[in-house]
Amino acid sequence: MKATEAHALNQGENIIVAVLDTGVSPHPDLAGNLLKGADLIRGGHNGGRSDSSGHGTGMAGLIAATGRGGSTQGIAPQSKVLPVVVTPPDGRGDPDVLAEGINFATSHGAKVISISSVGGASPKLVQAIRTATAADITIVAAAGNRPEDAFVGYPAVEESVIAVGGTDRTGNHAAISVAGPEIDVVAPAVDIYSTGLNEGYRVGTGTSDATAIVAGAAALIRSKYPNLPAQEVAHRLTATAVDKGPPGRDDQYGYGVIDLVAALTADVPPLGFESSVVTPPASTAAGPGKGDDDSGTVRGLATLGVLVAAGGGYLFWRRRRRADDPPPRVSR
Repeated sequence: MKATEAHALNQGENIIVAVLDTGVSPHPDLAGNLLKGADLIRGGHNGGRSDSSGHGTGMAGLIAATGRGGSTQGIAPQSKVLPVVVTPPDGRGDPDVLAEGINFATSHGAKVISISSVGGASPKLVQAIRTATAADITIVAAAGNRPEDAFVGYPAVEESVIAVGGTDRTGNHAAISVAGPEIDVVAPAVDIYSTGLNEGYRVGTGTSDATAIVAGAAALIRSKYPNLPAQEVAHRLTATAVDKGPPGRDDQYGYGVIDLVAALTADVPPLGFESSVVTPPASTAAGPGKGDDDSGTVRGLATLGVLVAAGGGYLFWRRRRRADDPPPRVSR
């Protein structure tokens, strides 16, 4: 991930990342970075700062662990985590509760929302995502895990949400990660070490972990480029991703593996260009034929073209969508 090199450029200062999950247990590696949020499952007054399963605590560590408490450092170690409990320990969440969590994050200053779960849609959830989108918030969500999930789940299938798949320890498509035309980017998803319960640590596997990593990357971009709209944050992530699999976007890797350094340094033309060249920084440039190398190659998208009007609004920025794409799947 070249996180050390990325941290020399930015560490996520002044960015709040809402972690909509099972809660976040206080941990030495998160000291100073854990805000008071909300528990929308159990209620109470702990502000989301308790976790019975360890899942949410692991996601928070991948995003914002400082490393000062011992062993782990997140992708954006100076960002702040807003913990919002929307998922019970058994993982069977209610879409209306998730909608309430998104609304809470929207009204409490989050610039990035991380959702490491899939489930059903509801009118309230669809509206909450639209409200967050209109508030210029970057939403990142897990694609889903095999064998429980066969297709990219909700809310990752939403146009305005960055859908995250996973890679394994070799940098190739993780067998646990679902595939589909909605995948935008991928990140490591197998044997991921992070913060856990009782001030300990956990090892996780799944697109949940990959999603938290991408949420941390979005926090870095939003911190370094504070005036960049959310859709341009997503565009920067996809445009600088390291291409894997068949050339161009594919259903396993999306646009590729996120590249933290390139996302922070590359010259990325804004959305609205019919075609464009992404110019990588000198430290990550590579010769032709290196698109499957995880060393930081950035594959140019096309040739510089004519500036055209960008229509349809943020909800339709992902231009690869097809009219015959299946509707969101409601899963358990």
